[in-house]
Amino acid sequence: MTGLGFEPLVAPLLRIEPIPQPAPDLTGVDALAFTSRNGVAAFARLSGERTLPVFTVGDATAGAARAAGFAVVRSAAGALADLVRLLAEAAPGPVLAPGALEPSGDLQALLAGRAEVRTLPVYRAVETGAAPPAAFDALLIHSPRAARAVAACGRFAGQTAVVISEAAAAPLTASAGLETRIAARPDEAALFEALGKPAPRV
Repeated sequence: MTGLGFEPLVAPLLRIEPIPQPAPDLTGVDALAFTSRNGVAAFARLSGERTLPVFTVGDATAGAARAAGFAVVRSAAGALADLVRLLAEAAPGPVLAPGALEPSGDLQALLAGRAEVRTLPVYRAVETGAAPPAAFDALLIHSPRAARAVAACGRFAGQTAVVISEAAAAPLTASAGLETRIAARPDEAALFEALGKPAPRV
């Protein structure tokens, strides 16, 4: 962000917590599907399995899966709908989808009749209760859960919310005073493109 001319202020409104549980039973599972890097990290802590093929929603999640030791990884390079299409076309057999306790989309329902999917909550997002900084120009939002936490902060005064997708922007409709920009693609590069550069100081 400094390269774009912004001074980053770190004030996380959500904290990611793994859900303690035994190693998952992978009997009959032919593939894994991940919709976030958090899901990859949480599953990797629970299980030493690295041989199953992995399908991911985007390239960042695919990179996290490879870094965790998975050898066969295919990225949908997009949003949840793209992962749905990839899994429907690949028809890998029974799929386990480790992810959030409160996911932003229902992968199991979206693939009903096209692929067998079993979900496994492996992490949860918990609101930190942190207050936004006293002065800032823009905030980056990566999920509907984060947008709900932002909306709970109350009114804003002309700042810009740069959001990774339409779904993540939906909870902000009641947040008066926020200009909302939505990334052209659901990835980090497009998020920074939507952020742009700050106006020159005079």
